[in-house]
Amino acid sequence: MAQLRDGFQSRLGFVLAAAGAAVGLGNIWGFPTQAANHGGGAFLLVYFIVIFLLALPALYTELYLGHQAQSNPVKALKQAWQEKSPSVGAGAGYIGLFGAIVMLSFYSIVAGWMLAFSLEPIMSLLGFDDIAEFLKGDSTLRNFIFTPLMLLLTASIILQGVKSGIEAWSRRLMPLLLVLLVALIAYMATLEGASEGFKAYLVPDFSKVTDPDLIIAAMGQAFFSLSLGVGCMMIYGSYLKPTENLPKLTASVALLDTGVAFLAGLLIIPAIFVAQQNGVEVFHEGKLIGEGRLIFAVLPELFANMGQVGLFVGLTFFVLMSIASLTSTISSTEIPVSFLVENHGLKRASATIWVTIVILLASGLIILNFDWLFGLVISLFTQYQLPLMGLFYFLTVGWMWNRGNKLLQATNGFHYYFAQYVRFVCPVLMTAVFVNVALK
Repeated sequence: MAQLRDGFQSRLGFVLAAAGAAVGLGNIWGFPTQAANHGGGAFLLVYFIVIFLLALPALYTELYLGHQAQSNPVKALKQAWQEKSPSVGAGAGYIGLFGAIVMLSFYSIVAGWMLAFSLEPIMSLLGFDDIAEFLKGDSTLRNFIFTPLMLLLTASIILQGVKSGIEAWSRRLMPLLLVLLVALIAYMATLEGASEGFKAYLVPDFSKVTDPDLIIAAMGQAFFSLSLGVGCMMIYGSYLKPTENLPKLTASVALLDTGVAFLAGLLIIPAIFVAQQNGVEVFHEGKLIGEGRLIFAVLPELFANMGQVGLFVGLTFFVLMSIASLTSTISSTEIPVSFLVENHGLKRASATIWVTIVILLASGLIILNFDWLFGLVISLFTQYQLPLMGLFYFLTVGWMWNRGNKLLQATNGFHYYFAQYVRFVCPVLMTAVFVNVALK
């Protein structure tokens, strides 16, 4: 059965797919906001250090679990806990599975907003002003149109499998995302106020580097921006050939993901200063105003102030955001789909349809109870599930999994020291992230 399992056909395809899974709204939306609120250049410097100290080991750990098991997270964790308590491992796998569906239920709604906002400039150019207003408005009807659209886009790629769907589309979407990002940065750099933004972002104030709030914010952002703790990386790791050089591939994925986050900061933070130059209110009591308002109010207002060219800039920006959303929804959808295929023998088409229906129902429930449920679901997922699952993976690889765990079998060299780091240092760092994120 194992030899019939679909998988990535090239290293580049894997790196682009895994980086695509990690590159989402957390990079292009969350990272610049955190940077703007925590000292710009100082945050950037600490973020790079934290990527190396925490996020890179966490990424490797999650990929390693899937790569060794060559199966979905439920099977992989059950196998890792085989000698201690298989039911605990499988239980954690099911929690991850549930978390992926929860994430998709709110993420698909936000992805739908990106899709709607990317169509709004086209409608404005064509003179359909009422439709344009509807697209950038905030209505239940719009959510019920664009959330299913994003789910259908995701399902159409998942249906094609790993090689023909996930890998093939990642090879198209990720280069397009990078081209659009660089093009927007180049244009933004020509506008008045941008140079002040570049300076705030790239020149660190070293007095802020030791600020505990900044350090914890950087740790949390580094962990979340790599999409760790959901099982995306575990399932992608399982689709790699057993002979692949995992440490090298892990470094490539982290480098590409961090590069996109860095570029997003180069776009958004100068854009904030350009918006301020244009009279748009962007800061309130020294803090950048809410993330949602930044993307859906501040930047569209800036684009509107640019005149006709603003329509093209807005279109490019929200197409970029839609691509970032799609590459993330693809990876998260693959988790329950692979589970239904491998553990319950469903055909990929049937599994994809069932998963899409479940996510659509969950999204519909959130849309109908938006005011209280949307924020609650996001908080539970980001503040509790992600850091706790990350901690669980560290404890699994460092302490619970013996048979077949090459890291723990190493007695010297890099693997030995890395194993000790995963056992003793990473759980402490991850606990610090959890305590600070959960209690904030």
